[in-house]
Amino acid sequence: MGWAIALHGGAGDIPHSLPPDRRLPREAGLRHCLDVGIAALKAHKHPLDVVELVVRELENYPHFNAGKGSVLTSSGTVEMEASIMDGKSKKCGAVSGLSTVVNAVSLARLVMEKTPHIYLGFHGAEAFAREQGVETADPSYFITPENIERLKQAQDANRVQIDYTQPVQKEAKDAAATIPNGDSQIGTVGCVAVDSEGNLASATSTGTYANHLCAVSATGKGEAMIRGTVARDVAAVMEFKGLSLKEAAAYVIDQVPPGNAGLVAVSSTGEIATVFNTTGMFRACASEDGYSEVAIWDSPL
Repeated sequence: MGWAIALHGGAGDIPHSLPPDRRLPREAGLRHCLDVGIAALKAHKHPLDVVELVVRELENYPHFNAGKGSVLTSSGTVEMEASIMDGKSKKCGAVSGLSTVVNAVSLARLVMEKTPHIYLGFHGAEAFAREQGVETADPSYFITPENIERLKQAQDANRVQIDYTQPVQKEAKDAAATIPNGDSQIGTVGCVAVDSEGNLASATSTGTYANHLCAVSATGKGEAMIRGTVARDVAAVMEFKGLSLKEAAAYVIDQVPPGNAGLVAVSSTGEIATVFNTTGMFRACASEDGYSEVAIWDSPL
């Protein structure tokens, strides 16, 4: 048994031809966030602190769909969300509809620790943030030129165009508009961690679950995560079918329609699973035995 950590920056239709100017910054961000998490685990931080810290870093990184750099709504605004869960106590907190909170994951933890609730949203969550004195910023802080351009392309092509979809050329907009579900089905960010004592925690937005067996952060198309209760099912399959983490993760993702889902997970014994049925998933992981990986597609980078 030893510590382990895994994190993701979204799963979906990530083309192998992704240009270097869009691929390399995300690879660098994953490596940086992984190093931050490793350092925290080596310093004997509790996994709950580790996953919050790592997701904060991901939220602050403008190349991922969370915090600064969030994908824009059709009206050009951001509506951010996050959730966090402790495996031992099963305490959890979640927020959504945020437009000014710099680190949604930290507000989610405050919901978990400072209120009797599990979830707060929109005006209520923003009011709670002000009460707690968390860092806020003008909504313009979260909007990047890349996402402004992506929204313009999406509107021009009459389609949903999220993070990693290749830009739509004007002359191809009619064809693009006829493609069923013609978006990239990208999730946001997440992190899972376990320490050498088997304590587990998870933080994400699309799908989060942690108990005494594992911690899971799911990503991809949120509707598919909800319908499949993906994060919870990994733990359930481990408990009731007696499968290993990797077997359980593969089993659950196989139940989700192709092109919709991915997850990162760790078990109480330090096992790591990174599974997806999409073209790719931005991910990174490491364990106390020296294993480390940063990857997008099937092979390590």
